[in-house]
Amino acid sequence: MAVLKVIEVLSNSNESWEDATRKAVKEASKTLNNIRSVYVQDQSAIVNGDNVTEFRVNLKLTFEVK
Repeated sequence: MAVLKVIEVLSNSNESWEDATRKAVKEASKTLNNIRSVYVQDQSAIVNGDNVTEFRVNLKLTFEVK
């Protein structure tokens, strides 16, 4: 039986929500092992004039605790 833990992570990107999600997983994997899944809870964006300048995600990251 595996024991899993869920943490909340915030991330941003100038490119896309997908890129922000990838950045969050990459950064979290520097200190967490056995990441199992990520659930994007919220997405938002910053708009400057008529352009989207930043994509933001609030996600739940699940990893196995050894």
